[in-house]
Amino acid sequence: MTPLKIGACLTIPEIDDHRDWLFDAARDIELQDFMTYSALTTGFEDRVAAAKTALDGHTGRLGIHGPFEGLDIDNKDAELRPLITARFLKALEAADRIGARQMVLHSPYTAWYQNNIFSIPDYAEKKLARIHEILGPVVRAAQDMGITLVIENIHDVRPETRRALVDSFGSTAIALSIDTGHAQLARRMAGAPPVADFVADAGAQLAHVHLQDVDGHADRHWAPSEGEIEWTAVFRALAASNSDPHLVLELHNKADIPKGFGALRDLGLAI
Repeated sequence: MTPLKIGACLTIPEIDDHRDWLFDAARDIELQDFMTYSALTTGFEDRVAAAKTALDGHTGRLGIHGPFEGLDIDNKDAELRPLITARFLKALEAADRIGARQMVLHSPYTAWYQNNIFSIPDYAEKKLARIHEILGPVVRAAQDMGITLVIENIHDVRPETRRALVDSFGSTAIALSIDTGHAQLARRMAGAPPVADFVADAGAQLAHVHLQDVDGHADRHWAPSEGEIEWTAVFRALAASNSDPHLVLELHNKADIPKGFGALRDLGLAI
């Protein structure tokens, strides 16, 4: 199995702490500075300028994490749906201006959905219609910009449900993201498949992976090897997939990035 090159999720000020590791090997970077309403309004121009300065000389792939708090892409309130679309479009503007070609958004699917899908008439169809109302303009704008939206599993239990959502748009501007920790939590809490099966199901649709470890109880965002995820199985599935996803460590403690990378490297999984 050929080791895979991995990068990291960082904020603008944190890039300098890992610059040599990131820039010398042209690693994937995911900026997490444009996730909130305040970040997309107050000081927006300064933040865009700061990102460009911090990234000067980086030749690897770049993405951003889009906003998500309170922004359910299946919002049932018709008055709120246009506001959510506008927020995503503003984040997409930020991505385009700093040269990012991916933006992460959160999945709307839950164990509740999976358990109730057959108990409520037209439940799945109505949910998908609301998602298309909110995301349709964003997907079209992303397509025009050459940016890919990647839908990250949060509470997802069945990976094929989110894959069907992506397929329903019929666009290359939307694809799948997998957060390894979220998948492992869904396995422990709701009987989801193993993390490697999430990867296998995604196949060629997989464009982005958050690498983080958990203990099966909470969303720890620990360095790989500190939790219970079966990393060799995950990377074996990645190696077998017909995709080339951004692979980024998403750790709460950014000082643990060398530790997480070192653990995967020592297993022969990462370079």
